Amino acid sequence: MSSFTGVVLYLLIWWTVLFAVLPFGTRPVAEADRLTGWRGAPERPLMWRKVLATTIVAAVLWGIIYGLITSDWLSFRSGWLALPRE
Repeated sequence: MSSFTGVVLYLLIWWTVLFAVLPFGTRPVAEADRLTGWRGAPERPLMWRKVLATTIVAAVLWGIIYGLITSDWLSFRSGWLALPRE
């Protein structure tokens, strides 16, 4: 895997994990808007904590995926997933 591919893969994993982590721990505003009833954004979104958790989880997942890609365990060139030779 080239370095460019590794960075792109990490960014894709990071954004996916961020969207999975965003709802954790959020609470709506206590009082809704009087006119519309809209509660808006959460009171304390704790974004730095979520960005840190996302970075750690994405790094672990990237390491696992990198290991699978570079190993022969999951390969289409050799092993049980290999394509038949003509």
